[in-house]
Amino acid sequence: MKKINKISVLLILLLGLTFTSCETTDLDLVNDPNQVTVVNGDLERYMTAIQVDFKSFANAMGGNGAALVRIGQMGSVNYVNAFSPASTNFEWRLAYSNMFSDMKNAEELATSLGGRNKHVGVMKVLKAYTLMTLVDYFGDVPFSEATNLSDFPQPSLDDDAAVYAAVISMLDEAKTLLQDDESISIGVDYYYNNNFDRWVKLANTLKMNAYLNTRLVDGDAINKLNAIANSGNFIASTADDFQFRYDVVVNNQIDSRHPGYQSDYTAGGVTGYQSNWMMDQMLQDGDPRIRYYYYRQNECTPNSVGEDGATCPPNPEALFCSTQAKPVHYPGSMVFCSVENGYWGRDHGFGGGIPPDTFLRTGRGVYPVGGNYDDSRFASVGLEQGGGGAGITPIWLASWSHFMLAEVALVSGGAASGYLQDAMQISIDKVMSFGSLDGEADLSTTDNGGTVPTSGTVSDYISAKVTEFSNGDMATKWNILGLQSFVAHYGNGSNSYNYYRRTGYPTTLQFTVEPTPGNFVRSFFYPADEATPNPNVEQKPNVDGQVFWDNNPSSPGFPSAN
Repeated sequence: MKKINKISVLLILLLGLTFTSCETTDLDLVNDPNQVTVVNGDLERYMTAIQVDFKSFANAMGGNGAALVRIGQMGSVNYVNAFSPASTNFEWRLAYSNMFSDMKNAEELATSLGGRNKHVGVMKVLKAYTLMTLVDYFGDVPFSEATNLSDFPQPSLDDDAAVYAAVISMLDEAKTLLQDDESISIGVDYYYNNNFDRWVKLANTLKMNAYLNTRLVDGDAINKLNAIANSGNFIASTADDFQFRYDVVVNNQIDSRHPGYQSDYTAGGVTGYQSNWMMDQMLQDGDPRIRYYYYRQNECTPNSVGEDGATCPPNPEALFCSTQAKPVHYPGSMVFCSVENGYWGRDHGFGGGIPPDTFLRTGRGVYPVGGNYDDSRFASVGLEQGGGGAGITPIWLASWSHFMLAEVALVSGGAASGYLQDAMQISIDKVMSFGSLDGEADLSTTDNGGTVPTSGTVSDYISAKVTEFSNGDMATKWNILGLQSFVAHYGNGSNSYNYYRRTGYPTTLQFTVEPTPGNFVRSFFYPADEATPNPNVEQKPNVDGQVFWDNNPSSPGFPSAN
């Protein structure tokens, strides 16, 4: 029987509280009986609700970005329909109706109680991340008038650059509060277990991320980023990773498992599709993480070569495109429809019908969702398999910091290869540590007839990539950095979405199946629940609008791989 940790117990304390809103999204629901309020709750219940909503926000937004940059699969034939105004209502509600409203009330309660500066500091860090992410995806967003329903029932949008500036100030305020030695600890801290030195490192890391994103519009951004990096007080080791860890508890009242596990380990099979580009890229590269990311139910994909070297015939009933020719706009080397060795997913922008393939598709693996490790057993998915869903939502990992420093070095003309090497090693080590979650897996190394890469195999893989990077021209360097960063961001594609708009790389991403998919999503439509009832939020005419830090050429043409 799997161990039940404190997260499940404390989530149960929230039973009876449903984090929903009315049909339209008001930005202050302090009187909604479904919300935790000053009247019916206390500060610690606020903190629990805020932390749980935050991981849901980070997970959902990360999934949006992942689909656009091929870490995940985008199931729409064109970009303007990929994320309709209604598709982000959930994320917007989590931010404004839930978190920001709860934070306002919680801060008032913390102030009245006294000695709760660390509570406020943590909330400011979470709010800063949320606001920064909202700007990255939407551009101008409500801020100064938000959560003030009595004065501003229909809040206006704030300039996105101004919100970013406010975020940086908010993080500085948070650091001061977090270092108040007289303040008491939080009842339950899901992320750092009341290690406030780590919260300070996170605040510094988020500032570095803000400077990285704004380096195209702020000539001093790199200097400000390097000043923090030189202090060493940022997330640089796995011990400081900022992540939410799920549990295995599921009953008729609560499901504490990773959402990706919930969708892929069902009695009816896998319910979603993985990205053909991502799986093929990792397979062709011999990436040591591939068996941890993906779990295959089938040994061979139609019209491709299986793991045993045998060719599988086309099967139009299970995989319609297996009888089709590669689209004429695809280069000859670009994967289409069928990935070798049984990696069964879908191409970028393919949104066709659903065949009877739920026990053939590749599912999510042991990392990060707590599923099965792929030891070539080729058995069907099912309930309670693998790690039981006790995975993580990665929100900021140490490897990502080293990828950030590699980008800065590349921009500045410095030596980026060392940062790339560290980033890859840290990422692979973390991913491989998840294998033990699957108690049924054969974790024998390849030296012993198993599938787990040896340390030598990992070292050789990293060395080969770093050598290719070091010897390549600038386009090669940017492509390798982007590809490796994207792989390491499996589980949360927000930073990768930013990287793609910031740099235009990788240029080797799979194109959409449709030859004319329209312009790439440079920013999202405003959620329908906000734009429809609020006259101060004018809906965007398209997805071409660029956020303030994206001063690259307009679409089409940039980014190029669409």
